Amino acid sequence: MTPTISSKLPGLQPSIFSEMNRIALDAGALNLAQGFPDFDVDPELLRLYGEALKGGYNQYAPMPGVLSLREAIAEKTASLYGAAYHPETEITVTAGATQAIFSAIAAVVRPGDEVIIFKPAYDSYEPNVRIHGGVPVLLPLQGPDFRIDWEAFDRALGPKTRLVMLNTPHNPSGMVLEADDLLKLEQRLRPTDTLVLSDEVYEHLIFDGRSHQSICKFPGLRERAFICSSFGKTFHVTGWKMGYCLAPAALMREMRKMHEFVVFSVNHAAQKALVQYLKHPDRYLSLPGFFQRKRDLFLSGLKGSRFAFTPASGTYFQVVDYSGLSEEADVAFAERLAREHKVAGIPISVFNLGGADHKQLRFCFAKKDDTIARAAEILGSL
Repeated sequence: MTPTISSKLPGLQPSIFSEMNRIALDAGALNLAQGFPDFDVDPELLRLYGEALKGGYNQYAPMPGVLSLREAIAEKTASLYGAAYHPETEITVTAGATQAIFSAIAAVVRPGDEVIIFKPAYDSYEPNVRIHGGVPVLLPLQGPDFRIDWEAFDRALGPKTRLVMLNTPHNPSGMVLEADDLLKLEQRLRPTDTLVLSDEVYEHLIFDGRSHQSICKFPGLRERAFICSSFGKTFHVTGWKMGYCLAPAALMREMRKMHEFVVFSVNHAAQKALVQYLKHPDRYLSLPGFFQRKRDLFLSGLKGSRFAFTPASGTYFQVVDYSGLSEEADVAFAERLAREHKVAGIPISVFNLGGADHKQLRFCFAKKDDTIARAAEILGSL
């Protein structure tokens, strides 16, 4: 007798990322769907990694992460945001930010707990909540600039709200939350026991003179928040799956219980390499200018075209509106664009509440300049 299996995620569809990458490969398209760089890693980081491998750091690292790396993270956080986290009790090195997010949700969300998620949203949030019996409360971001509707938030916030999930800079929109947004959230959560999970993996990719408003800068939020970040996104090594989580000791204690039995520990040699690499802050402080130049290169090719856009404020993603070109559904348009015109992007409807289709695509500009210029030239000529 064949065993029957009751899915924890019934109805979950195959990833649009896998599908668009497959189409791009089959069509020989320039792949701006992939959310990772196609350019080389800094040779110095690779050298440090190689040294760590040769130095014998090939066995399990300490469960919460190499202490010297946690100390470096604490120094970086204090320097940038003025927030003190104890490296022994309030910082954990994770197998990427996605694992940090999963472990934080697993630590605090129980069956029936409500979790507020703003849509469009990174595709791991909602499934992670459902896996643990939580109830996603989905709120659409408003308008072409993807802002929070605070009246809708007030209606959604209630006694069952266990967690609010934020993402800034925001994937897929490129929106950045302002200090005023976080002050409003701080005020609303002050009388509650609601926790916050803040996905800040693009903290160093922020443009046009803006500054990243980390949750940890707001005391009333920091005391109730998990903050997840990524070395992979910051240093162009997404395949290393290296991230970290910051949280007050009581929250971190619970998160580590999940972390221990999900992965126990993460890449030892990579951690040792990052300890040395972080000694030069310009390696991440220079990123806003590096990626803003790439954003501007991409958008320069779209000026005067039938695409409409607002320049991304952060991340390495640019959303464009193609309604001036076609009335096709965004999934169909994205597939045709890849097959016929050889440029692959991601349809935004897959991130949206109810699959709402606003005729928008997301393109990744974390690519070589030649790739960006060629893709923009094709798009600009349509």
